Amino acid sequence: MRVASLNRHPIKSHGREQIETVTLVKGQTMPWDRVWAVTHEATKFDAAAPAWAHCRNFMIGARTPGLLGIWASLDEAAATLTLRHKDLGDITFRPDASEDVARFLDWVAPLCPDNRSGPTGIVSAPGRGMTDSALPCISIMNMASHDAVADAVGTPLEMERWRGNIFLEDTPAWAELEWLGRDVRIGEATLRVRERIERCTVTHTNPMTGERDIDILSVLDTHFGHKDFGVNAEVITPGTVTVGARVEVL
Repeated sequence: MRVASLNRHPIKSHGREQIETVTLVKGQTMPWDRVWAVTHEATKFDAAAPAWAHCRNFMIGARTPGLLGIWASLDEAAATLTLRHKDLGDITFRPDASEDVARFLDWVAPLCPDNRSGPTGIVSAPGRGMTDSALPCISIMNMASHDAVADAVGTPLEMERWRGNIFLEDTPAWAELEWLGRDVRIGEATLRVRERIERCTVTHTNPMTGERDIDILSVLDTHFGHKDFGVNAEVITPGTVTVGARVEVL
């Protein structure tokens, strides 16, 4: 088994970026993954005491499909982010700078339906990314499982639908779902698999067009008897992971 792809999503539900290497930290989410999240008008997020909060408090692709068409490029040293969308063009800004956040909100507004709460700001939580799980985790996906879903659909699928961090290759389809409680060495790091990832309607959206086109949940349920794809894992031993690194279930 080897690492096929490494991915991060600097702002939750607002763009994805492939990277070549990452250094994982014990007990933490993937560096620069979901570091920021976009609040909406009905959020319960407490800016005075920032901490992890449920995804319902943020703008997400399940409710705003157009967001899935965004790509991202992060300048780590400057904490500057460039987002790209086929209909909106590019924007470069600093998510931590209030004057830049206003520009971002104007840029993303056309993707947000009028009948839903609109975006209001960008927030972060100290020491972790705003992942869907309350557990500070990293998501592991299997390319063979992805191919199995694509075969069931009968058409090629974009891997970006899954919004995963680490994709593996040369692994039997669905083997990852049997790794609960086991340790997996990925490059220099060791991760303990904690939970399967139950999927939501965001997977129905084409990440290239931002339009819903395939009922992935029905495909999973009908063909595989569950609605899960991928697993969440906790970093037990820190270390560097690169694309092509060897993977071993311990």
